[in-house]
Amino acid sequence: MAAALAIPTPDFDPYASRIAHRAAKQGWLKWAILFAASFGAILEVIDVSIVNVAVPDMQGNLGATLSEIGWVSTAYSMANIIVIPLSAWLGHRFGKKNYFIFSLIGFTLASILCGMAVNLPMLLIARALQGLGGGGLLAKAQSILYETFDKKDQGKATALFGLSVIVGPTIGPALGGYLTDTLGWRWIFFINIPFGIIGIWLASLFLLRDNPADMKKHEDVDWWGILLLTVGLGCLQIVLEQGEQEDWLDSAFIRNSFVVSAVSLAFFVWHELRVKHPAVDLRVLRHRTLAAGSIYSVILGIGLYGAMFAIPLFTQRSLSFTATKTGLLLMPGAMASAAAMIAVNILMKRLDPRTLIATGALMTIGAMLALTDINPSTGTGQLFWPLIWRGFGTAMIFMPLSIATLGSLPKEDVPSGAGFFSLTRQLGSSIGIAIITTMVQSSASTHRAQIVSRIDPYNPAYTERLQGLTSSFMNSGSSPDLARQQAIGTIDNAVNGQAMVLSYVDVFWFMVILFALSIPLLLCFKRSDPTAIQDVGEVH
Repeated sequence: MAAALAIPTPDFDPYASRIAHRAAKQGWLKWAILFAASFGAILEVIDVSIVNVAVPDMQGNLGATLSEIGWVSTAYSMANIIVIPLSAWLGHRFGKKNYFIFSLIGFTLASILCGMAVNLPMLLIARALQGLGGGGLLAKAQSILYETFDKKDQGKATALFGLSVIVGPTIGPALGGYLTDTLGWRWIFFINIPFGIIGIWLASLFLLRDNPADMKKHEDVDWWGILLLTVGLGCLQIVLEQGEQEDWLDSAFIRNSFVVSAVSLAFFVWHELRVKHPAVDLRVLRHRTLAAGSIYSVILGIGLYGAMFAIPLFTQRSLSFTATKTGLLLMPGAMASAAAMIAVNILMKRLDPRTLIATGALMTIGAMLALTDINPSTGTGQLFWPLIWRGFGTAMIFMPLSIATLGSLPKEDVPSGAGFFSLTRQLGSSIGIAIITTMVQSSASTHRAQIVSRIDPYNPAYTERLQGLTSSFMNSGSSPDLARQQAIGTIDNAVNGQAMVLSYVDVFWFMVILFALSIPLLLCFKRSDPTAIQDVGEVH
């Protein structure tokens, strides 16, 4: 989320100037607008972080596999990817206030559907609808602030908006854990209802009405581009999420999904390079810094969101943490990110963004290396500091990466470049979760097979363990045959548990390698001037 706070200012808009003038005349109104816009945006930010700690409970309650439950997060991210290219047109076509309120209404209603879901397909459809509603909230909030505040107050407004958005990831995990343990996972969605109603009321009351004359009624929309992107990425997600479960290309379903994805994405690229008003302007990739920054953004999305999906699974499934305990474990890391963002805002005025990105990557690598030491007896003390350093590291990458990627672009290419950059971050998020779920399942199977291959009746350690457990169960009143079955079952559970822990170790090693390979990309960036990019503006 932090990346969205360092984005380019669009070309001068006279209507935005009129809105700022109207708000400035009333003094207090512009700060009320800031509060209303920030309140709506924070709902979306909290929702991203609140869901992760409830995933194991959802999985058990809905009887889903790990790859299937991964779609709870992926569906939301994919819907964001779809709505990103549309959000600018929707804001211009219907007015930013109307679109912001409509997004809040859609987000709130979809939250109700999520909480009422009786099966996984219903939950995934509701999450996609929620993603469509939430996708416009953060971007439109920033756009509204850009139009409301004049140049001298934009810095202060941005700082206050940034601090409010930071609160989301800080309180989200702990709140989600508490609601899941006390009221059930459905309440992580129902909690959005009263706050959504308050947000709709605040937006209706304080946001200034758009001038109907400034709404663009006939602006072209690249519907074909959006359709091709949706089909291509949707089928790609199916391949990544379900490939392991369906034996990859041995399955006709996976083969067909792969072909449809490849063809759709190829036509998407061909179409976007020909159309006058593309949904995603791929022409801006001619700029080396944007191409490198977008690749880095995908990597960051995979590493950040993939790790935040994996850690709650590990603590709750392998360490038997409650959702509340997991949420409290994640909170200090989120607070570290908030503190780091404040520090980064100061450091960016003095240091080359590339230096901060490299430092953040090395800190993240160190944190992931520390997490590769996990085992079935790992406690909160062993997880605390790695998560703190991970929080610092990722925050030190987010904002400087935006500066390094967009700061050297020509002014006319900045809006398109920013839109593509934002899209890649969401793409990394959805791909990351798919990779993590696939890796956990396949690695667990591999490690189980390796462990079982070392267990045989002639292994003294195994024989001693089996006899000890059998005697223990017999002392508890079991017959010899039943005691032996119980002993074998206990050993089997231990093997499964160890295999699962080793699969998470593989995930963290994957993160280490991924971030290590990303560092050479910094050679593609030019030295950027942090003052070249304003903090508030229209992302899309």
